[in-house]
Amino acid sequence: MIKGIHHISMKCQNEEEYMKVRSFYTETLQLSVIKECEACILLDTGAGIVEIFRDGTELLEKGVIRHFAFAVDDVQACVNAVEAAGYEVFIAPKTVHIGGDSAFPAIIAFCYGPLGEEIEFFCQGW
Repeated sequence: MIKGIHHISMKCQNEEEYMKVRSFYTETLQLSVIKECEACILLDTGAGIVEIFRDGTELLEKGVIRHFAFAVDDVQACVNAVEAAGYEVFIAPKTVHIGGDSAFPAIIAFCYGPLGEEIEFFCQGW
């Protein structure tokens, strides 16, 4: 039934916030623009889409989704780019074993994005 995650979506409250979010994802994280129109921008992650709308009206609150993770080859490079852009890395790169199983190692790190979203950089099986 499910083939994968097609996209994640975020809404910005105003043009200034939109430009900050757009810059973070296109310049800092270097996602390619698939399409940009008056209402939103679609960015290519290589395995799904980040959709950012300009027309948010509701207050930003933490919802039921804890974070989303980008599959990456170099966690430290992502952390360096995020920190250089002035964003907080709240979990520095570290090695984990998924489910406590040493056969499934990964390197992970977490940061906050411009809307307060929690982003994980995830390199499995290095």
